[in-house]
Amino acid sequence: MQWQGRAIILGVRRHGETSVITEVMTPDRGRHLGMVRSGRSRAMQPVLQPGNEVEVTWRARLDEHMGEFRVEPVTLRAARLMETATAVYGVQAMGALLRLLPERDPHPHLFEALEVILDNLDNPADAGELFVRFELAVLNDLGFGLDLSECAATGSRADLAYVSPKSGRAVSRAAGTPWADRMFALPSFLSVEKRQAADFDSLSEAFRLTAFFLHRHVYEPRGLEPSTAREGFVQAALKALKPAAAISGDV
Repeated sequence: MQWQGRAIILGVRRHGETSVITEVMTPDRGRHLGMVRSGRSRAMQPVLQPGNEVEVTWRARLDEHMGEFRVEPVTLRAARLMETATAVYGVQAMGALLRLLPERDPHPHLFEALEVILDNLDNPADAGELFVRFELAVLNDLGFGLDLSECAATGSRADLAYVSPKSGRAVSRAAGTPWADRMFALPSFLSVEKRQAADFDSLSEAFRLTAFFLHRHVYEPRGLEPSTAREGFVQAALKALKPAAAISGDV
């Protein structure tokens, strides 16, 4: 059994004296594991870093075996990803999200999204917005997608202001105002109507929104805790967008 293709390194763990088990995300075969012989060598260690894009050749006697990877570097991002807090935490947090999906289950759109986000993790504003959209995409692929396109009560697409915690659907301002204290605010950058860039307030709302639905539908039923890297990423992204007046007040 053999296949070859692009992959993004998600993580590695030691295997024996010189080898490692490498976890990658691929466009056609999803999250995949394989052993890399001599993966702890000086030549391979810089290549097998989270966030790097590589060309892998996988071989095994049977398809159900873990198999072995032969790895060739393509785009080495790891050094740049160590330069900002959003990048350091972001690559770890996205790896944790992808581990919620079944191994070898193809999700080509998530691979493409991962590529885009990795290239923008050093810009906190862009990174925060893209990360929220990545969380929403993972929720959708797990079968718990949010519908933010129209009002759950009226079917209207205008003036959507809230998200129902029960249904995960958008609600218009007129229909939702009487129950506003029981609902989430719809972040402006997630509104189809407004299409605004994320700012401190809307990104804070978005992180609360996705955390709630991930906990309800994924972490709690599986008995899991959210990745600590997510909290680190959230704090780093929000700190970069924090209003100047608020920063002055903290000093």
